[in-house]
Amino acid sequence: MAPALPDRELLKSDDIVRAEGFEAELEKLKGNLANWIDGADQELKPLLEWQFLGRSKYFRPVTLFACHQAVSQEGHDDEVIRRAVAVEMMHNVSLIVDDILDRSRYRRGILTLHCRFGHLPALMASGFIAAGAFELCRSYPFGIERLAELLKRLAAAEALQWRLRRQPLGVEDWRHIAGEDTGTMFEVCACLGTGDQRLRTYGRLLGMLYHGCDDVGDTRGAVALGGGGDQDLRDGILTLPAAFAIRDPEVAILFANPTETDRKVLVSKIGAALEEAERYLDQLAEEAESEAKRMAPNPEPLIKLVRNTRRLSM
Repeated sequence: MAPALPDRELLKSDDIVRAEGFEAELEKLKGNLANWIDGADQELKPLLEWQFLGRSKYFRPVTLFACHQAVSQEGHDDEVIRRAVAVEMMHNVSLIVDDILDRSRYRRGILTLHCRFGHLPALMASGFIAAGAFELCRSYPFGIERLAELLKRLAAAEALQWRLRRQPLGVEDWRHIAGEDTGTMFEVCACLGTGDQRLRTYGRLLGMLYHGCDDVGDTRGAVALGGGGDQDLRDGILTLPAAFAIRDPEVAILFANPTETDRKVLVSKIGAALEEAERYLDQLAEEAESEAKRMAPNPEPLIKLVRNTRRLSM
């Protein structure tokens, strides 16, 4: 097991989920997931239990619930819960693949699935989970279309992000990558929450805000560790603070091909761009709130979610 150290982002995300007031819906979601796992093939059941029964942030289902509440006076019925379960399942598919790609040993305080069971079983489990998500939406064509969209766009976004690693790109490039990576997941949450596409842009902006807050929080952690914990930097991934820092030509050169000696210098330079990155996140939050007010009959749950998300980097 990993050391019992507090996870900044996880603890804050837990606080945000509680603040949104969807505890009852999340309990139903957990029950649905547990029932699905109970009925799974015995070969994969231990892997599914390991992946799903630990701590989870449930931030994406909460987004779905908030979007539903913003456009409907009806409660979250079984159909809405099933959509949220499908989203959580697809999110875990992406986590399994990310953990393998990032060579991560721990997530949520426990061994990652591939470290516990091996690479091939973990990949097979991810495919099994994706198939299960589609099955949950088998009588809901709009949901199947959105889940298919999600997988296709995530695949393209990950390939794009990997192809562009170590390139000294700018903030607009970061915005596109974040919108297609995390933004796609939140777009789909918004669409499944409303049953249509009216809050798609809001979902994209919220996902970009979440992505950027995560970037800033990770950068703060790397700076605090004196250059450790810089996984994105190791892989040359463009984060929001890095996008601001590499406008300096000397930093751009370091970013493109850092040596071990240069890495601590680069962490420091990117850390110096945190204030500018925070201001940009404020702008993103304002964009998301404006979109919520423009498109939702009841924008309050959406505005609350934006403001709570914005806290993640602070």
